[in-house]
This record gives sequence, structure tokens and C-alpha cells, in this order.
Amino acid sequence: MPSDRTIVPEQLFMLGNLGTMITYAAITVAVVVPVARAGQLRSNRLAVATALIFATAAVGHGLYTWLILANPGLLGRSVVPGWVWVLAWWNLVTGLTGVYYWSVRQRSRTVPGLIYADPHRQQALDEADNHRATLEAVVEHTDDAIIGVDLDGVITAWNGGAERLFGYPAAEIIGQPESILADPAGAEEQRRVIERVGLGERGLSYEARRWTKDGSPIDISLNVSAIRDRAGRLTGLSAVARDVTAAKEAAERQRAVEERTNQAQRMESLGRLAGGVAHDFNNILAIIVNYTDFAAEEAAGNEALESDLKHVRIAADRAINLTRQLLTFTRGDTIQPQDVDLNAGIGEVHAMLARTIGEHINLIEVPSGHPVVVHADPGQIQQVLLNLAINARDAMPDGGTLVLEADITDLDGGELDMQPPLPAGTYARLLVSDTGEGMTADVVARIFEPFYTTKPRGQGTGLGLATVYGIVAESGGSLNVYSEPGVGTTFRIYLPLVTTTGAGLPATLRRDAPPPGDGRTVLVVEDEPALARVVTRILSNAGYHVLTATGGPEALHLFTQHDCDVLLTDVIMPEMSGRRLAELLHEAVPTLPVLYMSGYSNGLLGTTHVLDGDIAFIEKPFTAHDLLHKIAEVHPAKTKTP
Repeated sequence: MPSDRTIVPEQLFMLGNLGTMITYAAITVAVVVPVARAGQLRSNRLAVATALIFATAAVGHGLYTWLILANPGLLGRSVVPGWVWVLAWWNLVTGLTGVYYWSVRQRSRTVPGLIYADPHRQQALDEADNHRATLEAVVEHTDDAIIGVDLDGVITAWNGGAERLFGYPAAEIIGQPESILADPAGAEEQRRVIERVGLGERGLSYEARRWTKDGSPIDISLNVSAIRDRAGRLTGLSAVARDVTAAKEAAERQRAVEERTNQAQRMESLGRLAGGVAHDFNNILAIIVNYTDFAAEEAAGNEALESDLKHVRIAADRAINLTRQLLTFTRGDTIQPQDVDLNAGIGEVHAMLARTIGEHINLIEVPSGHPVVVHADPGQIQQVLLNLAINARDAMPDGGTLVLEADITDLDGGELDMQPPLPAGTYARLLVSDTGEGMTADVVARIFEPFYTTKPRGQGTGLGLATVYGIVAESGGSLNVYSEPGVGTTFRIYLPLVTTTGAGLPATLRRDAPPPGDGRTVLVVEDEPALARVVTRILSNAGYHVLTATGGPEALHLFTQHDCDVLLTDVIMPEMSGRRLAELLHEAVPTLPVLYMSGYSNGLLGTTHVLDGDIAFIEKPFTAHDLLHKIAEVHPAKTKTP
């Protein structure tokens, strides 16, 4: 028998379990109390799972302690079977609690190593999470395209704005090279930008042209920044892209309006100056002419003196004609406006020119099938046609074709390069076209200025086209010039149409609304970017799907990539003519409808055999109404069966 002071193994075992139970219970309280005070018993699952682990362990050690107290001398004999099952089941509960703890630990967003979060720190973490979620929503839903690429130019991020701007869903574009959005020049530009960012440049901003999924060009502004990892190593680039197509169109239109306004102001100022000079010069000429005549009478019989005076009088007559042109240009000459049929006007001028213009010029008259009546001075209309015809003749020293046309057309008020601008409406139109040397854009911009001429010294006064401008502007009309060096020139004169004479409007001017596009695809080929954007907008707004190319080679490439219902192409382009492009496309699709457009008149293109007479053709400038009707004529919408 052991003494009372001897500690037996049972007592040691009981004390050890009791101490362990108290320790685990204390740890449980230490975990639960601050978590409960922080209000995190439901949200902080890791802390709760940790507390459960220690709580079950404390209960387990408590059961062992109770077992020893209830069964003295237990270590020397067998354990009661009931207690065995109690202990076994509780060990199973402890094990399951451990499994729960580790599963929560794997999913927990709590900072590793912390059982519970400090309330203030947790609030900061929650605010950071909310901020991150808000930022992700802003990035995803902003109208700007936000794109991420790696150092090899492969797209790694693509937000909703990019999907809306370029038409590619994120699942389709991520993993593709960013060159898919650009032409070869644009792809090279992108490569250089990556190199510049890699060399340390920051805040790169520039504008570029890119291409959407359907082949349409868009102008975008780009802001490019570097993406670095936590160690500061460059891992990629982020680009924020914004569509500036509409803004550039508005800027171009504003610039055109300002240029037209400045041109009109310059012309008005020069006109006043020239008018004052002409009136004063007329007084001087009157003296010169009369005293020359007096001297000629006195010199009768003196052949040498008579010859000299004759030359003086010829020079004076030229000066008189010059001042008459100045007065006409400045609207200071006496005019007698009346209703005039332009068909008759081009007929009279054709008869006059046929006798004098020369056999090397093929002169063609194309009157309208309907009366084209304007209220103007007949002599001034004749002077306009003669001045333009003489200039055309001088531009064709080796021969060519000169076409005089009259017709009626509609304007929508938004046409570019109209001098001066005109409001929307129906107008009479005169066209004078030639196949001469043509003019550069710089020359076209100045041809209506008084005394400006490209002819050799002594062969031109520089007042012919200034006079034309003055007559047309005085009559409430406008001019449009289309010219290309080495190809030719077309002048268009628009005059207010008189409809009160009973002549009426021709049936060819359609007033009904054009049919919708219904998603049909039009391949637009136009080498002038500003006009290409205008045509694209007109067709897109009408429900057409538009593919845009700036030349024949690009059009051929787009044609191989996309289905096409109609080809709308400029006639004369630098690399490939519209006629040649149509021939190549017809080799693949013989039934493809084609609509040609040109700044040259239909009469000129037909008579010079640039185009056949039976082709579909629309002249620039055209209205949206006319273009949509023409497209519908060459490719009518399919009738829906009930």
C-alpha cells in the first residue's frame, strides 16, 4: 500500500489531463471572446474553427479526467466498455473538427497566421476589397477600351469597352496578337511602342487608325503605360483607347467651314478692291481711248503714226475688256436677270465653240431631258460657260474631250468644297468637264482669287475664274471643283432652280424614303479618308454592314475575308482603278453588283470610255438620299414572303 503522500500513476494521468483540459479551455476562451467582441463569430470562420478544435480537445481531456475519478484503479484493469465507445466517438468528433478547420483554412481570406482580425484592420481590408471590386466594375463598364498586352504583343486583358469598340468578345481576342487590330504599318507602330516602353518611356499618347472585327476603320487616341510586377520588372503594357472618329470628322468639317468662310471674306475684300480700281481705271481709259481717236484723225495719211496709234487702241480695248471683267466679278456691272433655260445656254455656247475651239478638241453637249430654268442674266451665263470652256481648251494643248452638261440635283447642305456654301434644296447644275492637265490641290484652293493664274506671263489675266465666281455668287449659286493632275477637271455650277414656270421637277428626283439596308454588306473603296468616313456613316445609319478600303489591293484582301453584297468604288484611284477592281472581283463573283462614284461627271467618263454607258454611277458630291437610292437600285432588298 502506498503512503498517503505518494502520487500514484493514476493521479499523475488525471492531473495531466486536467491541466491540458484547462489550457485548451483557456485557449478556446481567448479565441472566442475577442472574436465575439469584434462581431465576427459568423464572418470569421477560421477563428470559430480554431476555437472548436481546442474546445473538442478540452472536452476530450475532461472525459479522460472524469473516467479516472469515476473508476479508481482503472490503470490496472480493463476499461468499462461503455466508456470505450464514449471516448471513441468523441475522438471521431475531434477528428472531424480538425478536417473542418483545415478546409476553412484553405478557403479563408484572413491573413495567414492570424486567428482573428483586428476590427480596424478588418475594416480596412473590407474597404480595400470594396475599392478593388468598384475599380474592376469601372474598368469593365467604362466606354473606353482598356487592353493589356505582354511584351510579345499578345493580348492578355480586354474589357467591355474594348468589346464594344472593336467588336471582338474577350474570349475570342485574348491570346491573339495585337496586330489583328492593325494594318502592317499599324503593327510596326505597335512594335515600336513596346520597344519605347521597354526603354523606360512613360505616358505615351498618340492617335492611330485601327480596324474592327467587321473590317471598318476607326480613328482612336491611345494612352500607353507600363505594367510591372512587385519586383519592378516590366511584364507588359496597358493601353486605354478612345474612339475619336466622330471628333475628327467634326474637326474636319469645322475646318472646311472656316476655310470656306475665310475664302468668301477674302473674295469679298478683293472684290471691293478690284471694283474700286476698275471704276477709276474706266475714267482713265475713257481719256486714253478718246484722245487716241483724236490723234488717229489728225494722223490720217501718216501710215507709221496710224500704225502706232492702232496698237495703242488695241491695247486700250484689251484694258476695257479687263475692267469689264473686274466689274462683273465685283457685281458692279449692270445685269438684266430673267428666266433662262440652261439647256439653251449650253446649246448656244456649243455652237459658238464648235467654230473656234479647234479640231483637236472633242466638244460634247449633254442637255438635260427636262427644262432647267434659272433666274439669271443670259449674257453672264454665257460668259461663265465660255470662260470655263476656254480654260479647258488651254489645259488640253494636245487635244482631248470637253463636255458641257446641264441637269437638276439635290443638295443636303453638308457638302464640302462648295464655294460659297449652299443650304439644302434642289438646284440647277451646269457641268464643264475636260480631260486636260488637271490641277493640284494647292492650285484648286486659289483659282478663284483675282489675278491668280498658272498661265505664262502675258497669256492670262487671272480674272476669268474670278469673274465666274462673281457671277455665280451674285446669282445665289455656288461652285465645286474636282481635279487631278494628269487626269482632268470638272467644274460644277449650282444655281437656284425656278419651278414657277410650269416646267416642274424631273421624275428622276426621288422624294420617297430609301429602303433600309437590312444588314447587307457593302464594300466601300475610296482613297479619300474623310469621304470614306462620310459614306460609311451614311450606309451604317441606314442598316448596311460596311467594309471600308482605301484602295484596290486592300479591297481585294477584305473581299477574300468577308462576304460582300455590293461594291461601291471610286472610279479613279492611285494604285488600281475602280473598273479594274470590279473586273478582278467579278472573276470570283460574276454577279456582284457594282456602283461607281467619281468627282468627274458621268458625261465625261462615258464619252472618254473610262466607264461603259450602262454602268451604275453616282457623281460626287452626292446626298445620303441619292446614295441610298442608288445602292438600293443596284442591289434591291429581297421581298419578304408572308
